[in-house]
Amino acid sequence: METPLTLTATSTLLSAGPLLFAPDTSPDGAAVLFAADVSQATIFAFELPSETTGDAGDGAGGPEGATAEAAADVRVDRFGTKVAALLGVEREDAVVRGIAVHPTSHAVYLSVARGHGADAGPAIVRVGTDGELSVVELDALPATTFELDDAPAADDERTDVWLDGTDPASAPREIYGVTLDIAQVPVRRSTITGLAWVDGTLFVAGLSNEEFSSRLRQIAYPFEASATETSVEIYHVDHGTYETQSPIRALTSFDNGSSILASYTCTPVVQFSVADLRGEGLVRGRTVAELGPMNQPFSIVSYDRDGEEFLLVSNTRHPLLKIPASTIDGQSHLDQPLSDDGASRGVPREELPQPGITWMAALDRDSIVVLQAAGDDTHLRTLHADEL
Repeated sequence: METPLTLTATSTLLSAGPLLFAPDTSPDGAAVLFAADVSQATIFAFELPSETTGDAGDGAGGPEGATAEAAADVRVDRFGTKVAALLGVEREDAVVRGIAVHPTSHAVYLSVARGHGADAGPAIVRVGTDGELSVVELDALPATTFELDDAPAADDERTDVWLDGTDPASAPREIYGVTLDIAQVPVRRSTITGLAWVDGTLFVAGLSNEEFSSRLRQIAYPFEASATETSVEIYHVDHGTYETQSPIRALTSFDNGSSILASYTCTPVVQFSVADLRGEGLVRGRTVAELGPMNQPFSIVSYDRDGEEFLLVSNTRHPLLKIPASTIDGQSHLDQPLSDDGASRGVPREELPQPGITWMAALDRDSIVVLQAAGDDTHLRTLHADEL
């Protein structure tokens, strides 16, 4: 399917969305930052100049050929207040929509909306290893773009449900004694909900203009003129039904790139074989876990501890959850409603004591940078494997 391609971007982002770095840098040290512009249904690929570990907040480049070093801890107290001041908005109007870590310098990049709703302006904020914040001047960077051709139209009357409380339409609603902030938003607002990378290919999750609207798209980089677009189906254990219109909320590459692990609202975890995602018909994922209802995941990341891989899932309502990666392969597909006697919740999981964690990204295989709500503000913190 042909999809419009722009080789040089002459305009920049109009909305904030998910971020992802390509894992490898070019021979001169340049790194590629993918930024989703949801309002334009477009992926921007910005080419950032060379950075090395220890670069200050201005992003100045290091020596050519420098290699990655162990990641330094990232800590910014009262990050919410500081980023709002940087962007000239009230603290509650600086809304994080994505997070990524530079593959060489380990600087943290955050996609931040200047306000709530579809018209909120975007910014990419860089946090150097020294904790200094700066706005990335996107218009000065070389960039290419890829526009999705399967995005819902602006006048599509279908809606998606958000539970993260960030939309102006969010309103408290009590369900089974639990009060949730619920917003119904146009499906176009969920055109791009997450990004992942597998062997030179960008995976883009979100909703489409198709009847079976939940999609995983594969876009080769450097961008080519077409994308492989696959509608995906899951069995939702808590809802007790197969679903094709629920968007993936968080995803990561898994099993050495042979599969994608994804999480959804209310909160199934589903594995998709990359080999099955060929753009041919509807592909059913294998549900391996049910993490609990009335919840929306923010991020799913992996890390290593004592020679074993683990996954972390951060959530709007549930605690930070830890899953041993080794248990996923042997988990049979869950296709029985939780309401049935003896229904399984799938792979084992552990509730971790760190509260208030939302967005996460791996600094390296041993540490995770997180955005954590505490007191009356949010803070950037580093969590190490030995404390998880």
